[in-house]
Amino acid sequence: MPAVSLDQIVSLCKRRGFIFPGSEIYGGLQGAYDFGPLGVELKNNIINDWWRANVYERDDMEGLDAAILMNRLVWKYSGHEETFNDPLVDCRSCKSRWRADHIRGKCPSCGSTDLTEPRPFNMMFKTQVGPVADSGSFAYLRPETAQGIFANFGNVLATTSRKLPFGIAQVGKAFRNEINPRNFLFRVREFEQMEIEFFVMPGTDEEWHERWLEARLAWWEGVGVRRERISIYDVPADELAHYSKRTYDLMYDYPSIGVQEIEGIANRTDYDLGSHSKDQASLGLTARVNLNEDSTARLTYFDPESKRHLVPYVIEPSAGVGRCALAVLCEAYDEEMTKAPPAERLQTVADALAAFLKSAGKSEKIRPEHRDALVEHGQALAGALAERLPEVETLLAMPGADEIELGKKLRGQAQPVLDEHYRTILHLRPKLAPVKVAVFPLKRNHEQIVATAKQIRKQLQAESGVRTVYDDTGAIGKLYRRQDEIGTPFCITVDFDTLGEGKEPGLAGTVTVRDRDTMAQERVQIGELQAYLREKLKS
Repeated sequence: MPAVSLDQIVSLCKRRGFIFPGSEIYGGLQGAYDFGPLGVELKNNIINDWWRANVYERDDMEGLDAAILMNRLVWKYSGHEETFNDPLVDCRSCKSRWRADHIRGKCPSCGSTDLTEPRPFNMMFKTQVGPVADSGSFAYLRPETAQGIFANFGNVLATTSRKLPFGIAQVGKAFRNEINPRNFLFRVREFEQMEIEFFVMPGTDEEWHERWLEARLAWWEGVGVRRERISIYDVPADELAHYSKRTYDLMYDYPSIGVQEIEGIANRTDYDLGSHSKDQASLGLTARVNLNEDSTARLTYFDPESKRHLVPYVIEPSAGVGRCALAVLCEAYDEEMTKAPPAERLQTVADALAAFLKSAGKSEKIRPEHRDALVEHGQALAGALAERLPEVETLLAMPGADEIELGKKLRGQAQPVLDEHYRTILHLRPKLAPVKVAVFPLKRNHEQIVATAKQIRKQLQAESGVRTVYDDTGAIGKLYRRQDEIGTPFCITVDFDTLGEGKEPGLAGTVTVRDRDTMAQERVQIGELQAYLREKLKS
């Protein structure tokens, strides 16, 4: 069963080392998350696939890694100092602060309607540059990577001799001082962007806008986000950003939080290069830009056919790595019963769950809204316990659950049943899976089996370059379940047959290879493993 709530993904990410709350040992920092051992591999795999698809596999793209800190004038002429604002309101009753367009006139914290009038709040983080703090020594942490591309347009053009159309791609950190970060990785204060600025001849921009829409939809499908799960929002004119002629927002239906943007594809016209250019009056700009008296360059392209300098139009596909990772995890998540648990064992879990919910419903340690959510989720789970038993872990990860002592008993009753009768799987595309292959010894205290397993792991890692791990920290069934849960496509088991000591001597020199999705097992010669896995891991 796919993820039905964001809590399932949050629980899995914490439990298996994908995502941790930032600064957790000091109570955390709202809107900041750390990518753990598996999360950093998933994130890097997403970035690498995006870079491969957009830079290596195209003949019209260059790469860039611009500095996070830039001259303050970049943000003046880009329009960010003037327009990069959210509407902020204060609740006079509980003193909390909210984005006015997110709360519909009622404080989500205390329910009061006694709110201040909305006022603009600029989301850029300021920082000091140099040893003296004064009005001339500050800069901003960039709120987007795009401006680094525009500022370097002339440098890239001069050093690569590119002709229109061509693009510049960049992956990097950006920072936005969100009023209310929320929904896990979806809205945070520090994040990574994957952005392209694709420069085209004026007049061809609408055609290229459509072509990039199709290219981006194809990439999302390639990383496992089904096209039918993405809707295209053609942003109305009255909602467009100040630089945009037209924008398509790709919208994904996340569990719990609903349809939200995962990528924007904007036609930015000649606004950006025109904004950062000198002598603007002579450039024939179509966009309305602020007069720039500080730039030292004309960011133009010399068209050899018309023998004139012109300012290219720009198509911008822009996606967040975190939102992408979240969508990929939601799509890949699955829970399934491998065999029906005995009725008496299921009843024991049901009794423990009922006791937990009764205690939670009476608890004064839990905030009312958390208590209500906990009880509601638990009651829904209890109504279909056999099918939804894996959600016990999600329930116990919800805010306030750790205040209920009976949660330990519930976990203790549920976990053995889950281990024997259920599995959680991430059906990740192999190219995105943090671990591609896991190698196990059937018996961890058998010297030769262990040595053979470790040698296979070492050889596969060295020769194939795919992430391969060795694990002997549990029984084979438990190891399989752990790898299923983190999305490992294939597991290899070294046993007595591998050594020629089993009941079937004809299997000497072979290992068992298990498929994550089907659980089918196949004996493969050790010498043929690399070719076998290379073929299986193509997608």
